[in-house]
Amino acid sequence: MGTQESNEESSGTGRWASNEETSGTGRRALLGAAVLGAGGAVLGMAGTARADGARHGGGVRSLPKPTIIGHRGASGYRPEHTFGSYQLALDMGADIIEAGDLVPTKDGHLVCRHEPEIGGTTDVADHPEFAGRKKTKLLDGVSTTGWFTEDFTLAELKTLRAIERIPANRPHNTLYNGRWEIPTFEEVLRWQDEQTRKRGKQVWIYPELKHPTYFRKQGLPLEERVAKLLRKYRKDRRTSPVILQSFEPTSVQRLHKLVDNPLVVLLSSAESRPWDFVESGDPRTVADLVKPAGLREIASYARGIGPTLDLVIPRDAQGNLTRPTRLVADAHRVGLILHPYTMRNENPFLPANFRKGTEADAYGDVFAAYRTYFATGIDGVFTDQPDTGLLARADFNG
Repeated sequence: MGTQESNEESSGTGRWASNEETSGTGRRALLGAAVLGAGGAVLGMAGTARADGARHGGGVRSLPKPTIIGHRGASGYRPEHTFGSYQLALDMGADIIEAGDLVPTKDGHLVCRHEPEIGGTTDVADHPEFAGRKKTKLLDGVSTTGWFTEDFTLAELKTLRAIERIPANRPHNTLYNGRWEIPTFEEVLRWQDEQTRKRGKQVWIYPELKHPTYFRKQGLPLEERVAKLLRKYRKDRRTSPVILQSFEPTSVQRLHKLVDNPLVVLLSSAESRPWDFVESGDPRTVADLVKPAGLREIASYARGIGPTLDLVIPRDAQGNLTRPTRLVADAHRVGLILHPYTMRNENPFLPANFRKGTEADAYGDVFAAYRTYFATGIDGVFTDQPDTGLLARADFNG
């Protein structure tokens, strides 16, 4: 997810972020589950929920429910958008890996980064040869200072290494700073095929196109580049194990004309406007898109929506969950699946009534939170800790 997720993530860098202490037995217990999950012990519990039909020809509907989507891999345990993070999520048993927030390089390659600004996710600041590349740009209307992928060639980006993006919440992940390089989307597509062969089971990925209007104006359109690679690897079909997503509805509409993959429109807070709407003068907000008429329009070119969890169950002024909205029922009524974002174990990212203590990296009662969200009927969820999501699904499905 991108800047549209900033409200959700800002809580992790505010008053919580000053405390980087370890958080005790609750976190250690779940970290232990992560290790066991990679070795298969945890997966034994979740395995009964997996559907053998989730293969290349089965399509989205064949995936287990609720579908557990490894958000940027297993980003709760490894720096996001690295093969270390993707591989761990797969080893844990995630049904789909969000392998790729896609942004372009100066020479037109697609790489996997949370944002085009890479100062917070790579060691670029430690490279004196790139000091002069630091700039301030207007990114979807927001003044942003740092280093941007579109100012680097792929060869230059490959000299950098990934680092943990939110170290105050995930100090343990800093152990892996500098271990992995920035993957390209083409490398991800090859990795997907390699892992599918090794495991004898289809691996699914869920890439997101980042800031497509911004990049199109720079002469680096994303949709055509994505479609070209998917066609090259014969993954541009209705049943292909690649779901494409974007926060910009017109980008998804463009993809609809280029490929037959299942497509998803991401939805931020109700009062926000997709940036392509801002650029084109479309006055509608996300609140309009989640009304029945808006959902019917989305259903004409997409298979699903990826709403923020707050669109499914809003929070009150104190941050506690209130009552579910009609979004799940209304979306299902027009045939859309729902994959909300993002479940995270750490306190700052959970609703207030599921937090335990005040430490920035402490785990809250995340299983109760999963149970509450699953009960709304959502079809799946993005999570930074796939092992936790799988255990929660096993509990929920009984």
